[in-house]
Amino acid sequence: MNKLGVNIDHVATVRQARRADEPDPVWAAVEAELGGADSITFHLREDRRHIQDRDAELLCRSVATKVNMEMATAAEIVRIALKLRPTQCTLVPERREEVTTEGGLDVVRTRAKVKPVVRRLKRAGIVTSAFIEPLEAQVRQAADCGFDAIELWTGAYAHARTEKAQGRALEDLVSALELGWSLGLTVHAGHGLTYRNVEPLAAMGGFSEFNIGHSIVARAMFTGLRAAVREMKDLLDRALLKAAALDQADHAPHEHRHD
Repeated sequence: MNKLGVNIDHVATVRQARRADEPDPVWAAVEAELGGADSITFHLREDRRHIQDRDAELLCRSVATKVNMEMATAAEIVRIALKLRPTQCTLVPERREEVTTEGGLDVVRTRAKVKPVVRRLKRAGIVTSAFIEPLEAQVRQAADCGFDAIELWTGAYAHARTEKAQGRALEDLVSALELGWSLGLTVHAGHGLTYRNVEPLAAMGGFSEFNIGHSIVARAMFTGLRAAVREMKDLLDRALLKAAALDQADHAPHEHRHD
């Protein structure tokens, strides 16, 4: 079945708006797990705009499922990752002026900096992933850099304004997904995914995990986080089961009627 990674950064964003002690992203991680989350994602940014060092440490110590730490290749953050040893580290681009991570990491341009970081993380027993755009050159370079997995940026699909643009974005994702498989990479997906647009991707059945944050945290304001996570999990599972049923129907032998 489709796995769901819940990004809890936006819980910390609300807390940091008042520099208070609530809502606590560590509590949010517990609620997400109780709702069925298969992993917890957080991004320890250099500017510490949301997740703080205390959060990262407690999350790595307390989360029972997979812990996915998003991070830049900055030396300070790499040292913290090696100390905390989350289950997985996902290398992402990071710019101070952005509201959230926009676009994928250009592993082609930054491979000289990325490769040594990947080696250090893997030597520490940490699974490595690259958050990249669904482009052939980026997928191939991620494999060459030694990553275990890639997370395909789904922003072009999520923000498409026309059906044609959305269709092209889906084709790009399918191509990158199949190439990733052929290169021995585990393939995840994330960015801009919501309860309204995730079904076509979930129905593909090829992504190992969907990482979703803002939409789930936004829904949780009305339903509670545990229920919001459960609803997304159910949606992912139903999409896959529906696709499997349709595929089975298409391949079923047709009965011929004889008069």
